Amino acid sequence: MPSQQAPIHSGFDPKSTAVETLGNTDLTGRIAVVTGGASGIGLETTRTLTQAGASVIVPARDPVKAAEALSGIPRAEVCKLDLMDPVSIDAFSETFLGSGRPLHLLINNAGIMAAPLVRDARGYESHFSANHLGHFHLTARLWPALQQAKAARVVTLSSGAHRQATVDFDDLNFERRDYDKWKAYGQSKTANVLFTVALDQRGASDGIRAFAVHPGRIETNLQRFIPMEELQARGLRNENGEIPPEQRNLYKTPQQGAATTVWCAVSKSLDGLGGVYCENSDIAQAVPSDHKPLDGVLPWAIDEEAAERLWTLSEQMTGAVL
Repeated sequence: MPSQQAPIHSGFDPKSTAVETLGNTDLTGRIAVVTGGASGIGLETTRTLTQAGASVIVPARDPVKAAEALSGIPRAEVCKLDLMDPVSIDAFSETFLGSGRPLHLLINNAGIMAAPLVRDARGYESHFSANHLGHFHLTARLWPALQQAKAARVVTLSSGAHRQATVDFDDLNFERRDYDKWKAYGQSKTANVLFTVALDQRGASDGIRAFAVHPGRIETNLQRFIPMEELQARGLRNENGEIPPEQRNLYKTPQQGAATTVWCAVSKSLDGLGGVYCENSDIAQAVPSDHKPLDGVLPWAIDEEAAERLWTLSEQMTGAVL
């Protein structure tokens, strides 16, 4: 278990916003890539980084729709990218590397949740493909630009849902077990943390540090696959389709949801640290596997042996090698 996986008492809390965690940080001249940066908390991340002077590239499956969402935000540019298509990832990366620009911040924000069973062209299950393998592949391809930056950070969006599933190395793609959309999502979110652990081990000597983020509970387009009936059955909506009053304090606004991402991307208090899971704009507490509250990071998500096993398998599955 990484010894750095413990709170540093940042001074922020669950209600802190991205603007607050940014503070007076000046990002003039810095280059960032934010996947999923045109909607939800990704849009708030893009907006906040550009307000600090950064130039932000937003890769998107639908560049026209993304450009509309980003209209009026300075220094935000849109490029085509489909995280479930390795050819698309290679094309985007080659274009970026061809520009000669360093990459100071890579924010692996995009993702899907509780989707029906879909496989990419290689046969890989969609949550594992889009949420983990796509970002693994993208990070590996952009590695030279991250090295060029001298001091870069890679922030990958995970979730408290990592507690729902370990990585099933014997059946990653639900070829033998029954498909469960929540286990598929949970597995991909655990993979995001394990990826962060292994990535930081490889990048620290080049000044590249990695962080995994639980943004909190936010109402965004991420929930688009979940029918109202299921939300009601899970107690997340009342009979009127509204969030029950007693649960409203558990939800964050998109600005609050982007706070931990921005904190991990820019906070000087994280200098010299990495390979950790963060929540509420602080490093999360490592908790035991039988921990009941919905905070902290469980052992299987920060297990170094599992992280190395996943890294090797991800290289084999994508063909992307550092």
